[in-house]
Amino acid sequence: MGFAGSVIIVIISLGAAVIIKNYFFVPKHLPAPKLDLNTYWGPGSNALYKENTMVKSYDITVKSEVIEDLKAQLLRPLQLHAPLEDVGFEYGFNLYYLENVVKYWRDEYLVNWPKPQQAAGKTVLPLLLLHGWPGSVREFYEIIPLLTKPNDQNNYVFEVIVPSLPGYGWSQGSFKKDFGGAQAAVIMRNLMLRLGHKKFLIQGGDWGSIIGANMAALFPHNIIGYHSNMCGSMGPTTILKMIAAYFMPSLFYDKEYSKFFKPLPELFSHLMAETGYLHIQATKPDTIGAALTSNPVGLAAYILEKFSTWTNPQYKHLLDGGLTRRYTLDALLDNVMVYYVTNSITTSVRLYAEQFSQSQGQLQLDRVAVTVPTGCVRFQNELMHSTDSQLKERFLNLVHSTYHNHGGHFAAMELPKILYKDFIDFVKKLDI
Repeated sequence: MGFAGSVIIVIISLGAAVIIKNYFFVPKHLPAPKLDLNTYWGPGSNALYKENTMVKSYDITVKSEVIEDLKAQLLRPLQLHAPLEDVGFEYGFNLYYLENVVKYWRDEYLVNWPKPQQAAGKTVLPLLLLHGWPGSVREFYEIIPLLTKPNDQNNYVFEVIVPSLPGYGWSQGSFKKDFGGAQAAVIMRNLMLRLGHKKFLIQGGDWGSIIGANMAALFPHNIIGYHSNMCGSMGPTTILKMIAAYFMPSLFYDKEYSKFFKPLPELFSHLMAETGYLHIQATKPDTIGAALTSNPVGLAAYILEKFSTWTNPQYKHLLDGGLTRRYTLDALLDNVMVYYVTNSITTSVRLYAEQFSQSQGQLQLDRVAVTVPTGCVRFQNELMHSTDSQLKERFLNLVHSTYHNHGGHFAAMELPKILYKDFIDFVKKLDI
């Protein structure tokens, strides 16, 4: 284990002692906080703002000068340092392979811009799909046809609503502080009500899992069911059970699922290696945003590196990061383009800073029980997992819990058919 591992165990033990000491003196669940459902997040004062509940169609268009400027930037010589010998993605995006991506982006991808839209399917049940970072609505392109087209395998067809989160893509970001995951939940719920859906299903991962869980906690009367491929909770009893599972794993999960739950020293080491982005985005989002704005090559490297390591941690040892083993370059560049043509990298990463702010922490939403039917699916290469025992500390109506031996963080984009089937299996248990 070594010195570092011993130190981690000591820290874990001390933390567990503190949690146990306070366990019997702290209420297990808290009431949902009262949030203003009509806060104005736009620029300036709301004195001149007139509420407009009209739903208008919106055609996504990109000015030709934006594409021409992008082409010009991609034509510039790449003055990159050569990667170290025998190194894949261990130090980040491999710079030799980055040259290949830029060439494809410039010479093949942009030649086919713009692309045709896909047709919608039949409406039966309303479903809100929520993406995360560094993903976008592009994550769901492969699963949307499965959800909207009837098939002979089940009786469910969905009206799919796939909004860009506030500050992402074509959704305007907040102009004011304190817009975190709780406030995003209010916005998404208001959106669904405005579209005429008083009750609906939710599916999401990454930020989508946080915002979706917040919606289920704050507005249970609106949520038919909540399904996530990144279920989690950071309440005190949940953390205590995570620590206990390290020392007594057989009490918390079957042996066949042991590969989903890393020993704590290994887990912490893995998270330390993969969450550098989290620290800078939670503390200095505008700095990293400035570095990536009007910098298409840097933006692509920053975003696509996550699609390598978060899909499979072993891909970092490959020269091409394994990027095209699960995705096409077209799909990956579609996602990069969402950030580039909307100039939304800064507003997207600000969500991290607000989520980790004092005002957001004071809401203690992780300690508000979720009582709506919940389904949790685990894909093996996700950054971390929670046991059913941990999840039930917050999700009191966990009706569906599954494990899949393949797949990673971007499940809807990587394994759409598997995620679709898992979601359908969850919906069947709701007896809708």
